[in-house]
Amino acid sequence: MRTAIISDIHANLAALQTVLAHIDEQSVDRIICLGDIVGYGPDPVECVDLVAKRCEWSLMGNHDFGVLYEPTNFNAAAEQAAYWTRAQFERDRTSQPDAAMRRWEFLGRLRVRVNHEGFLCVHGTPRRPINEYLFPEDATNSPVKMQQVFDRIERHCLVGHTHVPGIFTDEPDFYPPDELGAVYTLSVEEKAIVNPGSVGQPRDLDPRASYAIIDAPSEEPGRVEFYRLEYDVKSTVDKILAIPQLSDWLGERLYEGR
Repeated sequence: MRTAIISDIHANLAALQTVLAHIDEQSVDRIICLGDIVGYGPDPVECVDLVAKRCEWSLMGNHDFGVLYEPTNFNAAAEQAAYWTRAQFERDRTSQPDAAMRRWEFLGRLRVRVNHEGFLCVHGTPRRPINEYLFPEDATNSPVKMQQVFDRIERHCLVGHTHVPGIFTDEPDFYPPDELGAVYTLSVEEKAIVNPGSVGQPRDLDPRASYAIIDAPSEEPGRVEFYRLEYDVKSTVDKILAIPQLSDWLGERLYEGR
């Protein structure tokens, strides 16, 4: 079974379309999303519609939660983007009430955690599935945190939220895709946490869209393949710059992958 893992789209339609087009060439059986479909970017409605259509399921990310409920603990730019995003979903209540209701219902049904074929799937961490970050440096600097996180995992876990792709093992250690040769073989003897990186807003100083595919035959854990894709960053930046309610910084940082 080949499963494409996408995460942290952040309303970046150009990046999402590029990733989905690439996935369509990889003979995958399903696509799942680890959350943060919206937030920061200029195309939240289109991205939600596309994820609802193409993904078997999606998790609740902190930005999805912020739009649906309240954007707590957000910086000023993120908070402003959350309120603008909410307004985009509200604008169709009169002109397209059925479509608007479907979108709100879709967001309201997003789950906090899913157990998927031996993987615990959360947006943040198993300790705090919506809001807690699991940074690469935690493998070295936060041994208690890592122990507590791995104690909540039976074997393998999928997370997003940091926008940084790679593999955490319970040594503990973190391996970016470059150190893995873009492929990591899962083990029945070692726990692992997989982050596919961000589709719409990478933060590892690489502006290319990031996602992963897990190829897992029924008789073995399988392997993780990481992908980076060029997309039309400028088109997304230009859209952000044209929206007064969105900070220019939200667009400009896309060029740098931060």
